[in-house]
Amino acid sequence: MKKHFLEVLMGCLLLICFYYLSREAAAVAGQMDYSRPVIVVDSGHGGDDPGMIGIGGLKEKGINLSIAMKLKEKLEEKNYKVVLTREKDAGLYEESSRNKKAQDMQKRISILQEVKPALCISIHQNSYENPEVKGPQVFYYKDSLEGEKLAAILQKRLNEDLDIQRPRKEKGNTSYYLLKRSPCVLNIVECGFLTNPEEAQLLTQEEYQDKVAGAVADGVQEYLDATLRESN
Repeated sequence: MKKHFLEVLMGCLLLICFYYLSREAAAVAGQMDYSRPVIVVDSGHGGDDPGMIGIGGLKEKGINLSIAMKLKEKLEEKNYKVVLTREKDAGLYEESSRNKKAQDMQKRISILQEVKPALCISIHQNSYENPEVKGPQVFYYKDSLEGEKLAAILQKRLNEDLDIQRPRKEKGNTSYYLLKRSPCVLNIVECGFLTNPEEAQLLTQEEYQDKVAGAVADGVQEYLDATLRESN
């Protein structure tokens, strides 16, 4: 009798535990959205390719990577899945390659073809012969309506969130390799000018990089939310 009572009691306890664990699991599952899109964040240049060389020998590749990593974190906080084209100071080429630049660019396109993301953000920095020129600017493939929509949203976010006094406008382009070859919506985000003393200094600061990444992440979410509403 005592043994039977203990068996019944243990069974009840197991049922109660299972009930509460199931409730908790259901609550967690309810908070997760498994339909969220995949986003590729491309950090321009890397390895033997420093990108633009700015004031004081400032190399574009390092700033690109730093902002890209911050952008990844902010997008993941919004429950997006993020794929980086690079996570360290290395180009996407083999050391034995005769044309490292070409192989690097082809590899970036191969990643997009394999991952099939909802969109790609390629992080870069700008330069100009006139050191007074500054401000972020977003480029899109000229014949891509969705690329233009995303670029307009990102440009507005960057101009407002970074408090740009002379805001630039998003710009269509047909010559940039990534824009021409990308199988998905892709924007090149030039975060600022490394040839402008003030902006170059800002772009090395963690706080400013964080603001840039935040503006882009919010813009991506705004675009994807709008796209989802239009499809329903």
